[in-house]
Amino acid sequence: MTGAQPDGRQVSARLVLQAAAPAELVLQLAVAGLAGADGEEELTVRCDGQTVAATGLAMPEGGRAHLLRLNPGHVTIEYRAAVRGSVAQPELDEADRIVFLRPSRYAESDRLAAVARSEFAGIAAGAELLAAVSSWVGTRLTYVPGSSRPTDGAVETLLQRQGVCRDYAHLVIALLRALDVPARLAAVYAPGLEPMDFHAVAEALVAGHWRIVDATLLAPRASLLRIATGRDAADTAFLSSYGGAVQLISTEVSAVTGGTLPTEDVTALVSIS
Repeated sequence: MTGAQPDGRQVSARLVLQAAAPAELVLQLAVAGLAGADGEEELTVRCDGQTVAATGLAMPEGGRAHLLRLNPGHVTIEYRAAVRGSVAQPELDEADRIVFLRPSRYAESDRLAAVARSEFAGIAAGAELLAAVSSWVGTRLTYVPGSSRPTDGAVETLLQRQGVCRDYAHLVIALLRALDVPARLAAVYAPGLEPMDFHAVAEALVAGHWRIVDATLLAPRASLLRIATGRDAADTAFLSSYGGAVQLISTEVSAVTGGTLPTEDVTALVSIS
């Protein structure tokens, strides 16, 4: 990786929903850490043409969720942000090391411990191990849109040998945790991603810094912008609904840079910025 930051990044997301009954929604679309940083953003929610208020909620790693209370109707949600330079990263919390070593709903590190120790025996923790795990996952899975179910975790992904970005990330996370490396999932905007969508990557704690591991190799890591962070996809969903029937009709995502995309060096240690 060149290490150079993209010359400005612009992202957007548009969701169209149909609410059949009153419902409570939680959105995670906003760029983490952007509030008060060198950038600007706008979130607009309308139900049958009427503006709906959104309540901001602080989430881990500078993430920001938005709580909506909807009446039945046709709902459009539009988010746009422009970021110049880097977004500040929160200081490392020692508790993170403990939380992100534990097995979780979609990253069953305890069930994959034997596989991890057999496949990566003798590889020292650090850049070499991250590269080895990324390569191993990338060569054993095939990226197939729509191939996985919302309930599939790392074990099922390994058995099926296919998945999408979140499945790749879950398997990476589970293997790293099994090797005593704290690991977590980050939902991101990814300039250069094709086809464009929300993206998910793993992060591993190395020498006090969270480093990106993306076994899909679908977007340059230096261009990524964090949205949400958590143990796995259960913590980072872009949309969650409670108390009413809500149908997601369409999703449109855009993420671009103002200059040339960074070049990728898969052996380099890179952080989300």
